[in-house]
Amino acid sequence: MFRTALRNVLSHKARLLMTVLAVMLGVAFVSGTLIFTDTLGNAFHNQSAKSYKDVAVGARVWDTRDDESDSESDADKGTPGVDQKTVDRIGELTGVASVTSRVSGFAGVGDPDGKLIGNGWSNTGGNFTPGKDGKDPAYDFTEGAGPTEAGQVALDKDTAARGKYKVGETVRVATNGPVKEYTLSGIFTTEDGAVNAGGSLVLFDTDVAQKLYLEPGYFSELSVTAEAGASHDEIRAQVVKLLPEDSDVATGEQLAEDQARDIENGLSSLNQMLLAFAGIALFVGVFLISNTFTMLVAQRTKELALLRAVGASRRQIKRSVLIEAGVVGVVASVVGFLIGLGLAIGLRSAMGLLDAKVPAGPLVVSPTAVVAAFAVGVLITVLAAWLPARKAAKIPPVAAMGSAHLPSTTRSLIVRNSIGGLLALIGSAVIVLGAAADKDGGYIIGGGAFLTMIAVIVLIPLLSRPVIALVRPLLSSVFGVSGKLASLNAARNPRRTGATASALAIGLTLVTTLTVVGITVGTAIDKSTSDNIRADYQVSMAGFDSIDPSAVDALRKAPGVSALSPRQMASFETGDDYRNATALAPAELEKLFNITTVSGSLSSMTKDANTIAISEEIAKSEGWKPGDTVPAKFGDGKKEELKVGAVIQKVDFLGELLTSTELADRHQAKPYITEIWVKMAGGESTANEQALVDALGKNPAISIKDMEGIKNEFSGIINTMLNILYALLGMALIIAVLGVVNTLAMSVFERQQEIGMLRAIGLDRTKVKRMIRLEAVVISVFGALIGVGLGTFLGWAIGETIKGSIPNYALVIPWDRIAVFMALAAVVGMLAALWPARSAARLNMLTAIKTE
Repeated sequence: MFRTALRNVLSHKARLLMTVLAVMLGVAFVSGTLIFTDTLGNAFHNQSAKSYKDVAVGARVWDTRDDESDSESDADKGTPGVDQKTVDRIGELTGVASVTSRVSGFAGVGDPDGKLIGNGWSNTGGNFTPGKDGKDPAYDFTEGAGPTEAGQVALDKDTAARGKYKVGETVRVATNGPVKEYTLSGIFTTEDGAVNAGGSLVLFDTDVAQKLYLEPGYFSELSVTAEAGASHDEIRAQVVKLLPEDSDVATGEQLAEDQARDIENGLSSLNQMLLAFAGIALFVGVFLISNTFTMLVAQRTKELALLRAVGASRRQIKRSVLIEAGVVGVVASVVGFLIGLGLAIGLRSAMGLLDAKVPAGPLVVSPTAVVAAFAVGVLITVLAAWLPARKAAKIPPVAAMGSAHLPSTTRSLIVRNSIGGLLALIGSAVIVLGAAADKDGGYIIGGGAFLTMIAVIVLIPLLSRPVIALVRPLLSSVFGVSGKLASLNAARNPRRTGATASALAIGLTLVTTLTVVGITVGTAIDKSTSDNIRADYQVSMAGFDSIDPSAVDALRKAPGVSALSPRQMASFETGDDYRNATALAPAELEKLFNITTVSGSLSSMTKDANTIAISEEIAKSEGWKPGDTVPAKFGDGKKEELKVGAVIQKVDFLGELLTSTELADRHQAKPYITEIWVKMAGGESTANEQALVDALGKNPAISIKDMEGIKNEFSGIINTMLNILYALLGMALIIAVLGVVNTLAMSVFERQQEIGMLRAIGLDRTKVKRMIRLEAVVISVFGALIGVGLGTFLGWAIGETIKGSIPNYALVIPWDRIAVFMALAAVVGMLAALWPARSAARLNMLTAIKTE
């Protein structure tokens, strides 16, 4: 039986090729993902070990000046970091060879066009700390030297190259204050994580860096090197005693391990996304595999029955089919694993295109990746072939006397459809129940979606006949006899049609669901932005950093500014609750934003700086109303009485509680300004935007967005998510093509006699090709129709659970995108039919007629 199984694999190479391809894709993504993440993790781990190679102890000392304190004594108010006196004491400890002290913060470099180099969040600045030899051990200078004067800076090699800067030239650098110009003293290479993440690194003279980021004479980070033979743990124990209690102090080995772990956690999201691709590929591939083996078993009814007649047991027949599946799985796993190696190398190269430097290192192929690849490939194939194998084992020996394939029994169809109908009712009911549960219904909908998808897979053969019957008149009238035959052929074997269409249906269900949700949420956000914002421009800092107050003063002086307000973060306690608030300029509030007042008046905030506006949610939960007085305690320990001036409808990007900037300034050493909103005389225009750019000194680290830019910022995450999903759709389409090709190829093989007869009575080759192509299109569009319908239903249900937290939420059916999905399905059918249609048209009619 083993030899028989192998012989069957070799005799059906072409028919099993599509199955191999489907399994191969899934295995390639699984193995490629594991190899890629292992390689990246190993490279970063080695880099971490290298960067902390000479560090015995590292320390981070936090700026505690903003800590809450009721005390007026300087000792209890906190410090900006560690002072030089403490650094000197650490340098005198037993076993310490040297101490390197650093400060760091945001620093952005502009290119020749004034645009920021890097991605913002990893644009950093620090201090050049030379030792006795005049060199800083963290940086290797390839040109020039480190900065030693207030007007000098040094740049990392990649940033200098992207900005086309040379030593001696002027470089514009933006920190949290106004942009300044410096002379480039040197260019260096570094293993700094910010640079490897696609950012930039600017080195200042130590005195300049301290003034920019902390206070003169203070540092935020320390690196301690040890004398030969000294214990790192003992040095750490001594250093801890000299630093503030909340400082982070660890040995170099611990720091390297922590950094490697952080990198590994950062890679986990990428790992999960890539494995999701693999999961989709394998899940969709299951239907193709099962369909292939079902058709092979049907074609070999006589052969399997004859084996039973000569003594083969049911177990042996079943085992022979599973052996065939195992062989196919092994072949697919080997090829998929090799492609996975290439995929891992390709992904590593692609990181460079995204401006993310990947440390050099060997390709890591772990035993886990190898075992996972082969386990997934072989197990998925064998499990998918189990039902066809079980069916093969049930073929009675008497079937060898006839040539007809054994049809499914009426009882089995009734049982199947009854189970499918019951699952569909339960799944739909659970989805509706989840939709009614509002924000708590997500998991309920997930369970209902799973049951409903299973129901669709079970019922799709039953659905195929009536749905295809609806389009038969259209196909007949447009394409004549070819169209009519195509629709009849598609409905002839509903199980095969359903299994083939399932692959596309599953992929489109997922994509349509999240497209409906994404487009609806995006539309709601756009409407909320348009309805709530009257300002023309939003000014913000790169890297989500705060904007220096000097930018507010500079913008007020810009020509054409008619209204302006910083958006400042504030916080205080009311009773046992900690409140986050948004501080704005009350006099400009109604000029910049369209805020709906439920009760009270926003204008009351202009009369008294201690007046606040609260959302309806806070008003209901706390029982507050306009005129009420609320006692509040601020971060500086001071207490004030606040008065509720208005109850408003919540504006998402402004939060639930509004205060005046005057109130916030009274309790903050330096305001934390996240953005500045500006309204211009004449509205949006190139001239007005340029006026703002000029007022800010052409600062490369500050971005100015118009209304369209603001909308794009809010909807950017949604668009990114949808693009990933469309990549998943592409994966489903590839496998769907393979499934349709496989189905049509076997259908042509089975219908050779029929096609020969059609040719003999006058159906020419062109019409035969058209018949096969239309059959493929009908099957593909049928699958797409099921997927789009179920996806829209699930999109509605998910939307019901989140609409309470999204203002202006109203279901939007993206008909344009749905039309694209349906068109893609038709294209899939056309492409998949190319080879089978050509094969059918080339059949010799006499030979085909004689085929049994």
